[in-house]
Amino acid sequence: MSEWACPLKQYHGYDSFIAKLDAKMTTTARSVLYVRLPCWKIYPGGVIYVADYVHKHRPEVDQHLLDLALVPPKRRQQVLRERIAAMQPDVVAFSWRNMQSFGPHPEDDALDVVMNFDHAKNPWRRIKAAKDAIRIIYEYASSRFDNFGYMKLARRLLPGSQIVVGGTAVSIFGKYVAERCPAGTTVVVGEGEDTMLSIVEGAAEPVGEYYRKDAKGQVSHHPRVDNFDLVSRTAVDFDYIEAIFPEIHSYANDYIGVNTKRGCPFQCHFCIYNKIEGAHQRYRDPVEIVDEIEALNRKFGIDKVWFTDAQFCSTRRSVHHVEQVLDEILARGLKIQWSGYLRLNFLTPEIARKMLDSGLCSIDLSFTGSQEVIDALTLGYSLDQQMEAFRMFRDNGFTDQKVKLYMPLNAPGETVQTLRMTIDKIKELYALFGRDHVLPFIFFIGVQPGTPVERLLIKQGYLKADYDPLTLNPFIIKKLLYNPKPLGRLIGRAYLEAVDSMDPASEYIGRATMDILDRELSKPEWRVPDRPAPTRHIVAMPTRLAVEPGSECRNGQR
Repeated sequence: MSEWACPLKQYHGYDSFIAKLDAKMTTTARSVLYVRLPCWKIYPGGVIYVADYVHKHRPEVDQHLLDLALVPPKRRQQVLRERIAAMQPDVVAFSWRNMQSFGPHPEDDALDVVMNFDHAKNPWRRIKAAKDAIRIIYEYASSRFDNFGYMKLARRLLPGSQIVVGGTAVSIFGKYVAERCPAGTTVVVGEGEDTMLSIVEGAAEPVGEYYRKDAKGQVSHHPRVDNFDLVSRTAVDFDYIEAIFPEIHSYANDYIGVNTKRGCPFQCHFCIYNKIEGAHQRYRDPVEIVDEIEALNRKFGIDKVWFTDAQFCSTRRSVHHVEQVLDEILARGLKIQWSGYLRLNFLTPEIARKMLDSGLCSIDLSFTGSQEVIDALTLGYSLDQQMEAFRMFRDNGFTDQKVKLYMPLNAPGETVQTLRMTIDKIKELYALFGRDHVLPFIFFIGVQPGTPVERLLIKQGYLKADYDPLTLNPFIIKKLLYNPKPLGRLIGRAYLEAVDSMDPASEYIGRATMDILDRELSKPEWRVPDRPAPTRHIVAMPTRLAVEPGSECRNGQR
């Protein structure tokens, strides 16, 4: 029997259990308990959007939100048990954010461990890194086991209730989760608002994409037919959210996620956003978006907003939508700081000025100084366009904002020459904005299932065709942070030297690493004959992919 199996026949009255569960799945729910599974402390925006949407269509349904990220680990099971006992919900809906282990975050640093294990010259540091790797993998495996355990606990305590699981991790690994969940579980892939509403309303076949594990343990897959109408999602009613989730005040000093649209028409080699959200962009009403921001600001004093879109401004139409949002913020005089992942293909001086005037606090974007690497990763933009957009920011009100460069170093197609070109472009940005304002982030591609880079690396023999993306094998996990030799060692040792030599209070580690790489690449052993880089003034956009809607996208950052 699988370690994740839920042996239904342990229940007394097995046949009666199946009959009640089947009936429950077609009965209108009176109560829903949302459980955000543990991760680092980050605003549970997805769950809040779902609960708000259900409330607006079914206000009679009693809903509550339990955020296990705010509960000490040793008390989580007991708190969940107590909440279930007190509420006896008809539906328990779990939200699962992260499942893979190699994306660095505040609770561990897999990137730092890999750097030390592979590239530290001191053998004791490598031994310590090996121990740290074992600890991280153990914690990763334990957290996965615990999350399935919370679902099994809910099933034991509520044998007749529905269990629902959603979230970004589930959108990537939906079938895996469905096979290991208790019977009577619906695993929602991608957008959850309309799917959850149809479950609450007792639909025999909910809308949206999902896997369903029936009372007999059989898993079936149901694809989404129509995209969710994002215009129908109005500004969050935070008076209601505060009533069902008083702990929202715990996030008052953090960046709060606000969603303006969904969908991404690009297929960057390493990214899965268009699997999670679909390839077709859909937009919320700009007035509703800013109503939501204003409510956060006035009710909770929140003045830091992170736009959670795959990219805040990526296509010509989306830039027009962004401008409407900015105009609304400016018209209301909201004093906020905001940021999000930007794409600058269609930036104009006027929009750059409105971004800065409305509170843009950092320019966050993928960056490489080589058009060859941009094209190899199908990023879909021109380097010349991007540099011109930087100059637009500089000339239209830039003051002390940060320029955050997420650099896919040593990606497939990277060479000594392209790495030098990136360093040279960073120097241009230092000159443009001032060194202290430019923050290069060391970024290794995290290999995700179903992406073009995964297919390429399997074809090249770097990964086996049957590798397990959720493996606990440390050597495979290490390979999923793509940083091969020979440049991998150069970059790794430059990073470790920066960590050892810099004063954290006086210099930023990304800048120090790039300075060391610049020094090392000037040595004779790294000299290669220069060859002219191709000039491209127009870049073809990647083919729109007809993918099914499904972070964990940007991995390996430092």
